[in-house]
Amino acid sequence: MSKQNHQSESPLIRLQKYIADCGITSRRKAEQLITQGLVSVNGHIITILGTKINPATDAILVEGRAITTVSSDKVYVLMHKPRCVMTTVNDPEGRDTVMNYCKQITERIYPVGRLDYLAEGFLLLTNDGEVANWMMHPPANLVKTYQVKVFGAVTEALLERLRHGVKLSDGLIRPQSVRVIEQLQGKTWIEVVFEEGRNRDIRNFFEGVGMTVDKLRHMAVGGLSIEGLAPGNFIIMTKKELLKAIGVDDTGRPLKTMRARLSSKKTINLHKKGAQPATPADYFGFRKFRKDTYFQTVKTMKEQKILDEQEAKAGPRPVREPRS
Repeated sequence: MSKQNHQSESPLIRLQKYIADCGITSRRKAEQLITQGLVSVNGHIITILGTKINPATDAILVEGRAITTVSSDKVYVLMHKPRCVMTTVNDPEGRDTVMNYCKQITERIYPVGRLDYLAEGFLLLTNDGEVANWMMHPPANLVKTYQVKVFGAVTEALLERLRHGVKLSDGLIRPQSVRVIEQLQGKTWIEVVFEEGRNRDIRNFFEGVGMTVDKLRHMAVGGLSIEGLAPGNFIIMTKKELLKAIGVDDTGRPLKTMRARLSSKKTINLHKKGAQPATPADYFGFRKFRKDTYFQTVKTMKEQKILDEQEAKAGPRPVREPRS
């Protein structure tokens, strides 16, 4: 092989990196596809991670579909994911997915990370595999802000338990800040900020002190917030805008000390609030509304409501006279 021909060839690249660069999915997910035998190169199924390919000459198929980096512009979409929507490209059960809210975007993008079905809020969709990878597995801690509505009345004692941290199976979770932002009749909105590299199950954090989560909203990462963005809506950003708003460079490392983007709602001082609802937030009876039993509880309540309405419509039953 001549020196000239050698220079004209495309450099070899790891298969999982190439798949991520094509905007198919994140590098971590690409590795899973490879080990599951869902990727082929020149007709041969590849299951060994680290396999290198030549994008100029090799034919790569992912789940039976050919992929290419040609005409694949990088797109960065910040969406306010609605509640009861799947954070997936498609759902085998036919449920609504986040992709249904951005059909006008012609590039193939995918959601970064997961917000569970009952959660709403901050969701990034992109075809930039590198950005997706460090958003899910950041080399440095990312500051994340959540708003959580719990059943019952929150007391200062419960807030202090949250501030001191909750020990779960993967270690102690200690938030950067916790504050009450709205006190409703029978429910309370709390804003909590975490500064950690690991993704956390926020429901488990609150359940660790006996609370039951009614609604969960991921508000912000670093200085980038969805405040003012209605559920189902999105904005398209450049990579530069995205990274600057979050407060990191193009490798995911902080440009400076990252500060949380708190909501514009004022902190409620529970001592000045006056009379609180009678039921405390750690009341055992609220547990039937937790994630594992939520749908069954709601179903049972709806069925009971229908029965009550039918009985009310039918009126009182006639009283039978006793037989003589």
